[in-house]
Amino acid sequence: MSEPSPHRHHAIDYVEFTVTNLAEAKRFYADAFGWQFNDYGPGYAGIRSPHDSGPEVGGLRLDQAVQPGGPLVLLYSVDLDRSVQAVKEAGGQVVKGPYEFPGGRRFHFTDPSGNELGAWAER
Repeated sequence: MSEPSPHRHHAIDYVEFTVTNLAEAKRFYADAFGWQFNDYGPGYAGIRSPHDSGPEVGGLRLDQAVQPGGPLVLLYSVDLDRSVQAVKEAGGQVVKGPYEFPGGRRFHFTDPSGNELGAWAER
């Protein structure tokens, strides 16, 4: 008998970020959010959750340039002000907010490669 799959039908299963410097991207996300990584050679690292040993949730893929636009990835935070500070201390740039929205507060930031993400909190 096989074990049940940790993957859910039609759920977002994996998010991949293009980065221009893999080592710098890993350092930034580890410092700002506690992310951990599985290395797959010089051009790719899988993202592991800092909270459990479950499956990878995404990856960092090395390329020459980051293309702006596309879906906006939002991270949840229990302390948005602390997350803002962690992004700044890790070398990211806050590009919008923090600001109020109907579900709470959020801000947008860019990582050292120029990827824009957001983080939100219920208050």
